[in-house]
Amino acid sequence: MIVYQIGVTTVEDYVSKREPHRRTHIERLQGLRAAGILLAGGPAADGTAVDLVYRLQRPDQIKHAMEEDPYWMAGAWTRYEPRSFTQFVEPWEMIPVVLDGTRRATIVEGPVTQHDMAQFALIEMRGAGRIAFGGFFEGGGTLAVAKTADAAAALGWFAETGFWKPDALTARPWLHVL
Repeated sequence: MIVYQIGVTTVEDYVSKREPHRRTHIERLQGLRAAGILLAGGPAADGTAVDLVYRLQRPDQIKHAMEEDPYWMAGAWTRYEPRSFTQFVEPWEMIPVVLDGTRRATIVEGPVTQHDMAQFALIEMRGAGRIAFGGFFEGGGTLAVAKTADAAAALGWFAETGFWKPDALTARPWLHVL
């Protein structure tokens, strides 16, 4: 299995464009989640982007996963870019779906200084309840979902380990829907 983070670009009027298709979209995603294909997803707090995390057997399945989504077919999503994790720290449990925007999280991204130790640090942060999941891309970049809406706190958790380049870490708000 290959785990992919897929960054999605949305249209300017995303909220209104998606609304007629939202129920079908959520039902589809819940079915993919139940089948173990979709691990997580949600929009940026401002609605300009979406992040999805899929577990697929082959790269050619990305097109099907994305382009058969009601939001893609309705034009609410305009572009997507997949990145495959070379190593991934799985979520311990599938969290309930929250559609009202109250589960705010922070996506932290950036390069590592010590890959092997950073991998252990991600596992420890998950165990401490600081991250939901995360992993590493080719070349040593990291993406992880911190279980806080406080970007400064999330960046601090990574910086304090000493295994990431603190000046190169970025954080962005995310609504952790599923």
